[in-house]
This record gives sequence, C-alpha cells and structure tokens, in this order.
Amino acid sequence: MFTPTRRSGISFLHSPGPTPIPKEVTDAMSRQPMELGDPGVDALIATCETQLRPVLGLEGGDVFLFNSNGHGGWEATIANLAAPGQCVLIVGSGTFSDAWAEHADAMGLKVVRTDWQEGLPADPKEVEAALRADDKHQIVAVFLVHTDTASGVTNDVKAFRAAIDAAGHPALLVADVVASLGAAPFSMQEMGVNVAIGASQKALMVASGLAIVGVDERAMEVSRRNTTPRYYWDWERRRSPLSYRKFCGTPPQALLMGLEASLGLIHREGLNEVLARHRRLATAVQAAVSRWSEGGALDFFVKVPEARSVSVTTVRVAPGIDAEALRTLARDRFQVGIAGGLGQMGGKAFRIGHLGDINAPTVLGCLAGLEAALSYAGIPYGRGGVDAAVRALSLASE
Repeated sequence: MFTPTRRSGISFLHSPGPTPIPKEVTDAMSRQPMELGDPGVDALIATCETQLRPVLGLEGGDVFLFNSNGHGGWEATIANLAAPGQCVLIVGSGTFSDAWAEHADAMGLKVVRTDWQEGLPADPKEVEAALRADDKHQIVAVFLVHTDTASGVTNDVKAFRAAIDAAGHPALLVADVVASLGAAPFSMQEMGVNVAIGASQKALMVASGLAIVGVDERAMEVSRRNTTPRYYWDWERRRSPLSYRKFCGTPPQALLMGLEASLGLIHREGLNEVLARHRRLATAVQAAVSRWSEGGALDFFVKVPEARSVSVTTVRVAPGIDAEALRTLARDRFQVGIAGGLGQMGGKAFRIGHLGDINAPTVLGCLAGLEAALSYAGIPYGRGGVDAAVRALSLASE
C-alpha cells in the first residue's frame, strides 16, 4: 500500500502507551533546563512528588522518581525488597506478570507463580493458598499487576490484600499500576498496597522515561534490612533532600517539567472526574467491540465484563485474520494508531487504548476509523459499533 509522506489532519493515537501528550505538557518539556544549583529544580521535584501523592493514594511514606521506564521501577523494587535467594510470589495475570517474574528470576530471586486462566482475572484464593503453604514465611512480597496492558484484564487489588491478611502472612503487597494509575480507581492506603509502581507514558500523559514508585513505611523498613548491594536504585540513598542525590545524578528536568504540567491538568480537571471520564470512554469502546463481535470474527479477550480495564481493550481475532495487517491498514490509510497483541497473542489480537488525554470525539474517531479498516479489509463484523458507542456515551451523560 502506498504510504504518503504527509498526512493531512490529525492522526489518532490509541495505543495503551505512549498516549497523546497535551500541548501544555509538550510546551513544558520544551523549556530550557535550569542549572543544578537553582532552587527551582528542588521546587520542581517537590511539586511532582506532592501532586503524585493523591494520585497514588499515599499520605505517608515516600514517592521516588526514576529516570527509566516501568521495568526500571520493577528492578528498583526488586533490588530494595529482596536479596538473591529470597522468594517472591508473582500473581499470574498475563504477559506483564510473566515478564515481571522473568525479571525477578534474572535478579536471583526464587519465584513462585500462581496459575492464570487466559481471559480471566487472577484468583485471590490461589494467593491465599500459596501463602498458607508458606508456613516459614519465606515469601517476602506478593507482586500483582493491577491492569495487564497486554490482556486488558484488571485485577481486584483489595481482594488480594484480603487474601494476604486471611492467610496471616507478613508478605508485602506490591502493585504494578503502570497501566491504571490516573485511569482506574486506586489508593495505596485504602487498598493496603505497600509499594506501587507507575510510569509516565500512559494515563499521566507524559513522554516515556519516568518510573514512579510509591513506598510506605513498612516497605521502607524491609528495604533497610535488605542486604542486596545496590546504588542507583537504592531508596534510602534517594531520600536525600539534594536533587542530585534524589536522581543519583542529573535530574531529567524536561520529563519532570512535563509531569508537573500533566499533574496540574489532572488536578484542574479533578481526579474523580478523570477516573469517571476513563470509565465512560471505556464503556463506549466496549459497546462498539460488543457490536462488532456479532460478526463472528472479533471478540473480547477478557471474558468477564467487570474485569475489562478502563485503560485498554484487547480484541481477539478469528484464525486466518492477520491482526498486524489490520493495524497497518488502520494506521496508513485511516490514521488510527492501535497496538498489537503481545506474547502468545502476537498476530492474534489488537488493542485499543482509551486512556490519557482523550475524550468522546477522539474515541468516536478511532472507532470509525477502525470500522473503515475492517470494511476495507473484508473482515466480517457486526454493524453499528460507532452507533453503539454513541448510545453508551449518551446514556453515561444522563
């Protein structure tokens, strides 16, 4: 297919990360940096840390910012909480829980995994059973992905805290909230989460490059007792009031300026309204996919409606349909950028991101472009997906 060197109008970005970046944020990231002795650097970092607290639901404890992606946040957390040879429990929930387990294994930890049934949320009862079996309390922490970006499944964090408590086990609860922070309801304090790991490029509407780690006092105490040699990732070292120590080197000012701007936008809109907007838009996308599935070639990957995330919807395609070819067609001909399937779903699914700086018109434009791509490719689908999305949006506004 001929790809023009210039496309008129606006291209719709509907991957689950990176997401569209507001102009206020790109403008902020384009500002000149300050010299490192300027008090404005400390003020910038402090503003980001302070404004992240209500988003994380963290009143005490610490907020750490790392110049890395979310995987760096994983590594920082592993290095601080567990020494080689110690054990962690990874809750199976899809591609990213598998990747997290591989990360922990590569760092010398013993990894216990719970099973996962494809298309379903993780089962807290399996965690409770694994912890009851650990009568010597060798498991240091339970690692849970709140929303798995690959599968689109969202797990019930409170249910896993309840499972840990029911087992009478001292393990920490660590949540990956990369795909949910700022999109889905989340609170470290209310949900009993000891460590939360986020990233900048999803609902927080900034370029990739910042990992965000919220740590409560109990997790900090575990970190202090941990003998793992570490320097760059060390939480205690980064508690310094000196900005240079907070980042173990030069702070990433452009990203911090962008984060300050994006958090300002979130708080101006109102965090509760931001979460409600994500729910409305997810409902619209899922109404369209439900209608499309009537054609027999497309279906939801997540089988339980209540577990479908507000951040991303993963759509399974029937055998014989090339999901990657559909993505290319949607991007090159109809200017709609969506994500592909990951892991075992590579080539067998596509993912529609609906998080960050988006609204009803952008979602409807994305869905219309995808319907056009489905029609052009000759893929059978139930008609009226956009109409179903419009109806869902109108009902949500009543």
